[in-house]
Amino acid sequence: MARFFLPPSKWSAPVWELRGDEAHHAAKVLRLRQGDACVVFDGRGRAAHAVVAEAPRSSGVLLTPGEECPPAPFLASVTLCQAIPKGANMDLIIQKAVELGVSAIVPLITDRTIVRLNAREAEAKRQKWQRIALEACKQCGQNTLPAVELPVPFAEWLGRGVPDGLNVIASLVPGVRPVRDVLEEARGRSVKKASLLVGPEGDFTEQETAAALEAGFVPVTLHRPAGGNGRLFRGGRHAVRAGLSFPLHILPCSRI
Repeated sequence: MARFFLPPSKWSAPVWELRGDEAHHAAKVLRLRQGDACVVFDGRGRAAHAVVAEAPRSSGVLLTPGEECPPAPFLASVTLCQAIPKGANMDLIIQKAVELGVSAIVPLITDRTIVRLNAREAEAKRQKWQRIALEACKQCGQNTLPAVELPVPFAEWLGRGVPDGLNVIASLVPGVRPVRDVLEEARGRSVKKASLLVGPEGDFTEQETAAALEAGFVPVTLHRPAGGNGRLFRGGRHAVRAGLSFPLHILPCSRI
């Protein structure tokens, strides 16, 4: 069934109206007709059934609100702090992160980040990534839309203060632990928030890693059975294949 985003401020209206990209998608892409059913969500966990009230137009699609969908169970809040990889890999990372249920995404610029953005380019990227996050929500059935922040230098981000909850960094420093073991311990402490820090293709510098560890981040790595190759969380496709397989189902109240 088609899914559309409607901002929370519009939900009190007796008739809902899709505007902009959502209206165009309904009218011109999906070619919905009067009487067709759909689902509307507000990006904050709320969703409801609706019916197309009249012939859709790309300028606006009127919907008759229906019964609300049952609320999803409370999920652990997970923030992905991802160094921006080169190419279009960040697009894929954001899409898969949303599908896995992250709560927020912080694009980071590290010393080894190849991509460099001025203020205008950074805002354009943020808007693009937010659209990708929205489309991922619509496709996978997530009703909570993660906020994608403006790209920020790693040192500036770390200087804002350590996030609450469990904070882990993908690393291969001495003493690194399998991520599953760390999450099992967090589950025992009923941790409700977690932040996952993932570096670029060339990994964090020694200085960046040291700063994160000093701030309280726990170094973790994916642990493969004997005979398999260990895989460090890193940017690009490795982050999708490895870093984003972060076993979040171990955290309390997570559905992943």
